Amino acid sequence: MTKLQLDQISWLEKCTHHVRKAGDYLPAVFFFSGFIWDALTIGRNVNGLDLLIFAVYLLLAALILFFIARPIPLENNTNKLVVLFRKHYAPRFPYFVLQFLFGSLFSALFILYFKSSSHWLAWLMSLGLGVLLVANEFLESQYKRFTLSWAMFGLCAMLLFNFALPFLIGSIHAVWFYLSTLMGAALAYWLYKNTPQHFGSIQPVGWLAGLLMLAYLVDMIPPVPLVKREVTVAYTIDKVGRDYLLTQQAAEWWRFWRASSDALKLLPGQRAYCFSSVFAPAGLKTRLYHRWEHYEQKQGWKTQSRIGFDVSGGRNDGFRGYTYKQNLTVGDWRVRVETENEKTITVYRFSVAQANVAPVTVLRHY
Repeated sequence: MTKLQLDQISWLEKCTHHVRKAGDYLPAVFFFSGFIWDALTIGRNVNGLDLLIFAVYLLLAALILFFIARPIPLENNTNKLVVLFRKHYAPRFPYFVLQFLFGSLFSALFILYFKSSSHWLAWLMSLGLGVLLVANEFLESQYKRFTLSWAMFGLCAMLLFNFALPFLIGSIHAVWFYLSTLMGAALAYWLYKNTPQHFGSIQPVGWLAGLLMLAYLVDMIPPVPLVKREVTVAYTIDKVGRDYLLTQQAAEWWRFWRASSDALKLLPGQRAYCFSSVFAPAGLKTRLYHRWEHYEQKQGWKTQSRIGFDVSGGRNDGFRGYTYKQNLTVGDWRVRVETENEKTITVYRFSVAQANVAPVTVLRHY
């Protein structure tokens, strides 16, 4: 063998080594690339096309689970396509695809729920989805334990239905959350019952459904598909064309990164307005509420008033509404933007101090 041939073989071996070494990093590359792509493309709105794509992911995951849980004997089949399939088929392939589909669903659901979360209980829910998203990258071999596969499929189905059903019906009433959770669990049970071998256990799906309903009851799950756009406080609000013009407390000079402040200085008898903007999909009609709360040393946060306004969805920049209060007590305040059934969309905190002269203000368009 010539020196040139030996050099070529050596070069090929080095290339093969580098390709294999790079392959070790491909899962991480795919993970971060997919997550960044979802974060950029899903956007701040809940889009019907996005939900359709996620439904396709769920359908493909169901087909793969059906395939691996109900294997078709191919050993004695002489069909050319079957022979070709058997020759190139890798036993780990369906589990790899299942991992990819679950990862895509958890990535999208994490982004959707995170964008709908604006208080600490809802953030805990989003954090749990984030943990599952990361954990999924290490679970490919574990999906051969069908109990885990059924649990992951059932959870994805329930969370996706939690978004899709209110989106399609145009209502965020609590009944649709409970019904969509049961629908997702029922889909997993139906798929399990239609695989004769019944590999693994389907019971964890029922436990997850119960946990989701409990989490919704204690306000851990944001009122999807509503997404908070903006919430702030102001001295006056005027409608100018299609925009709202807000007179707000000017930020301190050293807070150069923001124009307005959430530390209000009020003259005696002066009003304080709370302005909020919430995205709601087209066709959704509901009523939102501003719950004004004042912090008292002995009693904690105490409700001063709860004022409602109607919402009609479809505006990309969010439905806008405002309420106001007069003669606010000095101290810490917060406004909870809530649904009719008292599910929290967001919480805005601000402080009130008494002023003897008119405060420095800034005008902002919303």
